[in-house]
Amino acid sequence: MASELYNIIDAVSKEKGIDPQIVVSAVEDAIVVATRKYYKTQENLRAVLDKESGKINAYAVKAIVESPEQVEDPNLQVTVEQARKLDPNAEAGGELLIPKATEGILGRIAAQLAKQVIFQKVREAERDTVYNEYIGHVGEIVNATVKRIEGPDVIFDIGKAEARMGRKEQSRLESFAVGERVRVVIVRVEKAAKGPGVVVSRAAPELVQHLFQTEVPEIYDGTVVIRATAREAGERTKIAVMSKDKDVDAVGACVGMKGMRVQSIIRELRGEKIDIIEYHEDAVTFAEKALQPAKVSKVTVVDTADKHLEVVVDDTQLSLAIGKKGQNVRLAAKLLGWKIDIKSEEEKRQEVEQQMSALVTQTATPLENVPGLGEGLVEKLKAAGVGTVESLADMTPEQLEAIEGIGPKTVEKISIAVNNYFASLEGGEPVAASEAEGTEEAAVEEAPAEASVETSELAAEAEPAEIAQAEGTAEPAAEEAAEDKQS
Repeated sequence: MASELYNIIDAVSKEKGIDPQIVVSAVEDAIVVATRKYYKTQENLRAVLDKESGKINAYAVKAIVESPEQVEDPNLQVTVEQARKLDPNAEAGGELLIPKATEGILGRIAAQLAKQVIFQKVREAERDTVYNEYIGHVGEIVNATVKRIEGPDVIFDIGKAEARMGRKEQSRLESFAVGERVRVVIVRVEKAAKGPGVVVSRAAPELVQHLFQTEVPEIYDGTVVIRATAREAGERTKIAVMSKDKDVDAVGACVGMKGMRVQSIIRELRGEKIDIIEYHEDAVTFAEKALQPAKVSKVTVVDTADKHLEVVVDDTQLSLAIGKKGQNVRLAAKLLGWKIDIKSEEEKRQEVEQQMSALVTQTATPLENVPGLGEGLVEKLKAAGVGTVESLADMTPEQLEAIEGIGPKTVEKISIAVNNYFASLEGGEPVAASEAEGTEEAAVEEAPAEASVETSELAAEAEPAEIAQAEGTAEPAAEEAAEDKQS
């Protein structure tokens, strides 16, 4: 028959949900600690609980060796000869248990120490039991009862243990009363110093998935599958669903007749908004759906490896697509698992213009880089606002002649220089500027010679008044030629 002490140990074990032998070991360890403190010895001690009598016996344990020469520490070892004085059956290699008196020697301090050791061992055993019980249930939904409220934290009774729900794991729309029954998600199990730590949540996305599974039979039987969930507790949840049966509308099944199914879930979540979205394998199509209720104009994949999308929406849809404090686009990005940059059409247009302007600036060539344009000519062109070869090439002869100090021959000189520059870039043969200039000079030299012959013939035939008139006409022409040559 078991003793009263052992019956108490058995009752404590059942209450804590731990093995009775763990409590027995804790009691025996406590007696060892108290005995060592009383005897102030370094001997190897052991305590044994007698289940029937309830008496706890303490022993000094020594290893038995063959000869005195093998005894290294008298507190831990004893020879066979010495051992057989206490136990005739002692053999080398065995152990000798030497009884230690415990009755009447455990004073108040020793008893208090033994009590602390027992409590510590029981708490450790309880932690291990709870950890092993719940570590395999992380992510599951359990029914819990509110046990008490400690500041911002809510303590739940989940059956074999207590669970804690911190402020971050709560929805801002919810409040709890002691004794209230709610469904919670086990998010993690910790071996905390102050006891077993089961942490539960009402803000986890798994709670919404479980509620849909409970309310929607098509999800429960696998016809409709939840592919992704993104949630900001107390604000909004986006859930992506797809149907394995082409005749079943996944979104319609989740909404229910007149919205009854989704409304039931919204009531459970105290009014949290829920967006039900049809899942697509194509990221572009999925992004358009995920950003609802905003209408998307264009979705572009920026980088497939980094999962980066760019979304363009109408100017009037930008605030709706971004959502309050960026919530809509943030949830959509979490749902897709892609990074999303969202822009209005006006912003995109300005961005393209800036890129084009930067491209033009990068490819522009200063006039100084073009052989054949003199320093004075470059200054005249710059003064007229023409600073690059590209802008010069786009100008018509009429526009060039409109610049002060530039005549037709200078325009021809500019044309040759620009053509030669672009020909050199393309690997072509440039027109020899010296040849062109030589041809021009020859033409200029020949013209005065012919003019002098004609003038002399006229002088021979005409009257003096006519000669004077001809000379007067020739002078302005000579001045114009000189001006062109100078320019």
